[in-house]
Amino acid sequence: MDFEIKFDREEDGRWIAEIESLPGVLAYGRTKLEAQSKVEALALRVIADRIEVARTAPELVRFAVA
Repeated sequence: MDFEIKFDREEDGRWIAEIESLPGVLAYGRTKLEAQSKVEALALRVIADRIEVARTAPELVRFAVA
């Protein structure tokens, strides 16, 4: 599974990181790296929940920065 992280910057300087293929998975950070770390952690939680429900696991999870 490959997930693309997209970034945007708010007027107040905060960064937003989002993984559009996982609805609702977005995170804010003071820096781009902080936003990226937070969105990756959230994505892994969502994937873990999906694994628990479906009882199947993906072979590989990778994140790519857009």
